[in-house]
Amino acid sequence: MADITGEEGDFTVKVVTHPRYVDTSKCIACGACTPKCPAKVSNDYNEGLDKRKAIYVRYAQAVPLKYGIDPAKCIKLTKGKCGNCEKQCPTGAINYEDKETTRDVQVGSVIISAGFKPFDPSAYVQYSYSKYKNVVTALEMERILAASGPWMGHLVRPSDEKEPKKIAWLQCVGSRDVNTCDHPYCSSVCCMYAIKEAVIAKEHSHSGLDAAIFFMDMRTFGKDFEKYYENAKRSGVRFIRSRIHTITEQADKSLMIEYATEDGQAKTEVFDMVVLSHGLEVAKTSVELASKLGIELKSTQFVKTTSFAPVASNRPGVYVCGALAGPKDIPLSVVEASAAACAAAGKLSAARGTLAQTKEVPQAVDVRGEVPKVGVFVCSCGINIASVVDVKAVAEYAKTLPFVEFVENNLFSCSQDTQDKMAQTIKEKGLNRVVVAACTPRTHEPLFQETLQAAGLNKYLFDMANIRNQDSWVHSAEPEKATEKAKDLVRMAVAKVALLQPLNEVKLSVNPAAMVIGGGVAGMNAALELAGQGFTTHLVERDAQLGGNARLLRITAQGEEVQPYLDGLAKQVMDNPLITAHLASNIKNVEGFVGNFKTTLAGPAGETVVEHGGAIIAIGGQEYQPTEYLYGQDPRVMTHLQIDAAMMNGELDAKKVNSAVFIQCVGSREPERPYCSKVCCTHSVESALHLKEHNPDCQVVIIYRDMRTFAERELLYKEARAKGVLFVRYDVNQKPVVKKDGGKLMVTVRDHILGRDLLIEADLVGLASAIVSHKNTELAQMFKVPIDEDGWFLEAHQKLRPVDFATDGVFMAGLAHYPKPLEEAVAQAQAAVSRAVTVLSSAEMSLSGTVAFIDQRKCVGCGVCWTVCPYQAITQDDKGLAVVNEALCKGCGTCVASCRSGAPNLRGFTTQDVMAQIEAML
Repeated sequence: MADITGEEGDFTVKVVTHPRYVDTSKCIACGACTPKCPAKVSNDYNEGLDKRKAIYVRYAQAVPLKYGIDPAKCIKLTKGKCGNCEKQCPTGAINYEDKETTRDVQVGSVIISAGFKPFDPSAYVQYSYSKYKNVVTALEMERILAASGPWMGHLVRPSDEKEPKKIAWLQCVGSRDVNTCDHPYCSSVCCMYAIKEAVIAKEHSHSGLDAAIFFMDMRTFGKDFEKYYENAKRSGVRFIRSRIHTITEQADKSLMIEYATEDGQAKTEVFDMVVLSHGLEVAKTSVELASKLGIELKSTQFVKTTSFAPVASNRPGVYVCGALAGPKDIPLSVVEASAAACAAAGKLSAARGTLAQTKEVPQAVDVRGEVPKVGVFVCSCGINIASVVDVKAVAEYAKTLPFVEFVENNLFSCSQDTQDKMAQTIKEKGLNRVVVAACTPRTHEPLFQETLQAAGLNKYLFDMANIRNQDSWVHSAEPEKATEKAKDLVRMAVAKVALLQPLNEVKLSVNPAAMVIGGGVAGMNAALELAGQGFTTHLVERDAQLGGNARLLRITAQGEEVQPYLDGLAKQVMDNPLITAHLASNIKNVEGFVGNFKTTLAGPAGETVVEHGGAIIAIGGQEYQPTEYLYGQDPRVMTHLQIDAAMMNGELDAKKVNSAVFIQCVGSREPERPYCSKVCCTHSVESALHLKEHNPDCQVVIIYRDMRTFAERELLYKEARAKGVLFVRYDVNQKPVVKKDGGKLMVTVRDHILGRDLLIEADLVGLASAIVSHKNTELAQMFKVPIDEDGWFLEAHQKLRPVDFATDGVFMAGLAHYPKPLEEAVAQAQAAVSRAVTVLSSAEMSLSGTVAFIDQRKCVGCGVCWTVCPYQAITQDDKGLAVVNEALCKGCGTCVASCRSGAPNLRGFTTQDVMAQIEAML
């Protein structure tokens, strides 16, 4: 993208396409061009750990899987010599005369998702990254551990390709540092990826790897992150709180680390490898692009957004998502992508569908009555499978099975070129059943089913043998037995698929109305976004007024006042003609299914039935009520929200507070609540700064376990230290003690540096109280959605579907999902709307063909099946016999397993199909 002109609703985007020097319409990715290419260059995809040719495919799963030429390294393009790739290409795809092209594209909105640039740690002279081969970056470590990496996932060190026995990870390289790199912010992702790499490296090791992570604060603040951290400790990963002084290479290329412990002792330790957990920064090209487009940046060079519009830039109609707007992980990036799509589509809803093209799917061939002709495709999955399972042997074995007509082994069966080739093979060989022996159907079954459809087959004439998750991953130490098991799994899948019959999908009309449950910030934003896209919306709030927890919040992390925003938001909701606010109301009952829900509300005027096509659950969370630190026994001991409320209503005069102590992790990171509440550290720092602003002489002490001021919140932490706020770390086994001494509040805490107790007198004690879920199991059961053991609603997939439920047509946003700051709640609300609109904007939708059916000749009407059905999909007909509502059925099979008469059966998993698998197994 070279430039954007115009204004919101009418932009002209100038798009520059760089020459590829390969005609992608002709390239078949056969690889004939590479062997004769004499140019060997550093492979940027593998972080320079190995070499590639000047003509190459960037990575094995690239879409489209086509070759390109690196013009800076190609001998023909730089010196006019060679031309070997053109001579070798069988399709004439090479085009040395390819030129840069420019075209104008007319759009109504623009989303910029330019990502980030990994920090180059060469600036840290003491770490000798550019000098010592065994000092690698975390991204290089990712490639070392990857199945498609230079060593195919085998754990080796670069200098001699021997397996390391000790590896150290050094945190905050290029983050939280203004001296070496001028990056005062936290990069948010480094702690978790270091833990992940350490755990995976231990799994890849054959000699019992000693993994150590050197850190300042472990910032495991996301959903289930703290549990992962604790599990890593239990698995033997060492965590050492220290900054490394120097790395020195030894004669055998091992690395000696010099560091100081918390109590000031100087130590040295030798490791085989050192991994630098390098941070995120904005690329210079992104800064230049932002300048050209008039997009405002912050001092950190990330795009400036507000807490109330987290994906909107200062230029109307131009939106941003992902790490370009600040350091963040994959789930939040995916949330922001959907949020940006929602914001971008909001003012374009009138034009929805006018430029859409319908994908043509060929009519499925009727294969009923034909002899099964099975195609088996065995995937190597890089080395995820092939390093354990002898895939060639499995493929050869598959050729001997009944009804098998074709067998092929692929490096990556899910890659685009393999999919295209698979569809072509199905047509050419006349295959009418397909088995893919690869990974999990949970993520890849829809992909392969699309391939069958493209080839003219009913997509249900397909089965997967999971030889990765259920075989190579769990039997990595027994390759011979794993290979035999893979053969068993393939044999079972072939036996089943030979019996499969084409299935039809039910089409249902969709009610284009939505329900949002919860009237807090997330709920109100969701309702307004839905209405903004033209959908009638019912907003249900159990309290008599809108606002939720935000009614007690003073400011955001960026210093914006919450209450004026909240008042304006509530007014917009109440004034919007497409939104009906049901205040002081509760959900009493939910019937129906995606596209056609009927929800009964109990409110001040009695019961009301609301019909809607989709629902967003945004019921929020609540503050944990402490039982420790004299809370409830002394009014000077207050929670975060109480302090904010008291400051706003004037009950707490910041000018009169001379000494304040804030205690972190009150109720969080405990066995009862083994998670971080994410917002508490920042909230304490905000309150501390507020006290210092009104009374610079006020002594403020924050007692913490790990300061988790992630991303640009680190700047607040830095400001607080500069203004004299004291930070004292405590150990979970030596918690602070709050006592009354006469009329004084006295806080005792063990100082880990001094090795002695500190006694602090306080006018105010602030408790960073945990955020806890409502554990609304009743609502979860009514909408048939899951909650986890801590009471948070459970998303369909943490990274790929972070706001979806497994139940179609129901989505989540805000604290109901997990503790989060206000801007993330807003983004998640927008993301949920974006996902809900995919349902609401369709006139009709198709439901899965894998559903139960009842053989009423066997049914005796005992009621067991409709009693055990978790989706209430089975009811009685007028004869008292069972009947299935296919729109509600999720194909779980509970009814089949529970019926003594054998009346229920499951299409695609009939008793006959399952018994064929069992017989094949035995």
